[in-house]
Amino acid sequence: MANRHLARSIVLQTLFEWDFRHKPPTEAQEILKRNVAEFAPGVGDSSFMEGLLKSILKKQSALDTIITKAAPEWPLDKISIIDRNALRVGLYELLFADRAEVPAKVAINEAIELAKTFSGESSGKFVNGVLGAVYRELGEPGKGEGAKRKAPADSIDLSKLPVERLGGAVVYAEHNDSLYLAFVHDIFGHWTLSKGKLEGDERAEDGTKREIKEEIGLTIELRGKIGTNEYIANDPERGKIRKQVTYFLAEAPYGKLTRGSSGGLDDARWFPMRDVLTLNMYDDIIPLVTKGIKLLAKKHKT
Repeated sequence: MANRHLARSIVLQTLFEWDFRHKPPTEAQEILKRNVAEFAPGVGDSSFMEGLLKSILKKQSALDTIITKAAPEWPLDKISIIDRNALRVGLYELLFADRAEVPAKVAINEAIELAKTFSGESSGKFVNGVLGAVYRELGEPGKGEGAKRKAPADSIDLSKLPVERLGGAVVYAEHNDSLYLAFVHDIFGHWTLSKGKLEGDERAEDGTKREIKEEIGLTIELRGKIGTNEYIANDPERGKIRKQVTYFLAEAPYGKLTRGSSGGLDDARWFPMRDVLTLNMYDDIIPLVTKGIKLLAKKHKT
């Protein structure tokens, strides 16, 4: 709706001034009222603008963490003020708005148009790259809705994409005569397996041990390879990347999980093995976890 696009534009201008002048969040609503009076008198969507602005500021810390994770090569203070606030608007609507009112694609497209209008074509591409990466992390909600899409004219040639190697593990421990599995929780609301990027020609086994130690503070012993997983990720600067993850079954002493400094995670926890498959996990992680549980059940006869 045209009025909603104008409303988002006013919110973006308000966020720009608030950010540029380093004003406290409490003054943002006054800036908004002034901008509405100057640029959109009688727009009739003031409650939408007030709610959107208030919600973005309330979630600012979480939104900025997501931006940092989705665009790791761009420190937040190096992103232009317009671009980072267009991202805040788009991310809030993508992650927290009612999808019945703001479908995922609408949230993304609106943020892209805001960036293109107030900053430039390259900013639109940057915002598209970041929000596209988050959209894929979410499992592309609403992808199949609407009219049937035409098949792409040409498919991606995977052999031409750069490859990034990672290592991860289904980590288990024995505690009080029961088996527990360690999971990390990401800022997109999923429990997943701890993993990390391998360095240079580092062996998957060595890199996985190092990454698990860095990410959740556990010293693990590998008990066998579970399988591999490959997916296409979109980097805002490098474009599409093939991420190839090798997963292992690994044993660790039961103890406190200590999250490292890797971005995008907000929790790490042990779960009894019997409860694991009730967790909200990514579809491509479930088969790996299931295989790990089957191996453990067979090994321990539980």
